[in-house]
Amino acid sequence: MTSDKIFIGETLGTAILLLLGVGVCAAVTLKRSKAQNAGWLAIAFGWGFAVLSGAYASVSLSGAHLNPAVTLGIAVKTGEWDKVPVYLAGQFTGAVIGAVLAWATYLGQFNAHGEPVLGVFATSPEIRNPVQNVITETIATTVLVLVILTEGLTDGLALSGTGILITALLVVGIGLSLGGPTGYAINPVRDLGPRLAHWLLPIPHKGGSDWGYAWVPVVGPILGGLAAGGLYRLAY
Repeated sequence: MTSDKIFIGETLGTAILLLLGVGVCAAVTLKRSKAQNAGWLAIAFGWGFAVLSGAYASVSLSGAHLNPAVTLGIAVKTGEWDKVPVYLAGQFTGAVIGAVLAWATYLGQFNAHGEPVLGVFATSPEIRNPVQNVITETIATTVLVLVILTEGLTDGLALSGTGILITALLVVGIGLSLGGPTGYAINPVRDLGPRLAHWLLPIPHKGGSDWGYAWVPVVGPILGGLAAGGLYRLAY
């Protein structure tokens, strides 16, 4: 895969992922949305379908990593690091674009909401304890990346679509089982890109962007991706 294809694929796929992921959070949260108060099941399945859609759109271009934790885990598995910066650049760019598109889609609802809306864009813990929160994100991301790294999901099955479907269902399962403590970022750009968009966008009464917590959903998933790559090399 060439660097330009990788960048285009990761930007496109991650933008779709974040458009639909932030979109489901907006749908459930914002006043005047028909899906307001649809609940955690809607969010978990919405993010799973977001992964499914973004991955299908980008797999032929870049392999559909869409997540720096996945990129780092694959690099540890294979020992190939040269394209990692290109993947990360595309993922971050796509995450910001997707969050901005979700804001544009729900522009009227954001303007009518009149309350802080950071939770639409970024994650936050139910119990704020940075060490505990990093551990939660690390464990959840290790599960995600380790399963993706197992034979089949990064090779032929991914190209046939089966691996993508399994990964999407895995994201739903992680959301339902492990997402309660921190909101399961499990992807550094999933949190950082939309958080930056929240900080920049002209949203009335949007509240603060909580930059003091922002390192947690970046560091935890990175540690999880690296741990998954190491576990794969040890176990497989």
